[in-house]
Amino acid sequence: MDDTRQLLMDSAGPLFAERGFRATTVREICELAKANQAAINYHFRDKENLYIECVRHAGQRCLDRVPLPVWREGTPPQEKLRDFVRMFLNRVAVDHEPDWHGQLIMREMLLPTKACVEFVKNYVRPTHGVLGGILGELLPPDVTERTRLLIGFSIIGQILHYRSARPVLVMLVGQETFQSFDVDTLTDHITNFSLAAIARFAAPAAAPEAP
Repeated sequence: MDDTRQLLMDSAGPLFAERGFRATTVREICELAKANQAAINYHFRDKENLYIECVRHAGQRCLDRVPLPVWREGTPPQEKLRDFVRMFLNRVAVDHEPDWHGQLIMREMLLPTKACVEFVKNYVRPTHGVLGGILGELLPPDVTERTRLLIGFSIIGQILHYRSARPVLVMLVGQETFQSFDVDTLTDHITNFSLAAIARFAAPAAAPEAP
């Protein structure tokens, strides 16, 4: 990648992550990158495309750093779910350098822009597809697609909670207690909790009691 192009992204990314697209100016980016303001137009056409490229780059780095799991044939779906939960926790709940990657992705999820379309296509949808496949193995075929979606969203919501609500959780339970919720602990808890809920949907309906 061209050095100036990469330098512009490395300079713009932290500003976008902290302030958002609108509050970040071209002048601030170029001053930080020590580049001429025309460099953004040359490499990205405009600030919006620079922002979209920063989101794409952050998502791709996340995929490269923590790829989707691949299983051998015959792997039990319960084990697949545990691996999936661990993978996603390592993506979103563990801090990575540079930290603007994760911050920008979370900002885009909470305050979506045009960049969100590509983000969902390249980052969210493949992950959602893997989880959907696991749930397809765990749930009986008569469970509706709507219910499968809700179960999947609940699993993802549990994981994201430890990223999006981190400041509140630290204030609530203290830094030491929060730090004790490591990836292994959270993987076991979220997996076991989710499997218990899935078992409820997979169990046959109880027959009504006789009057």
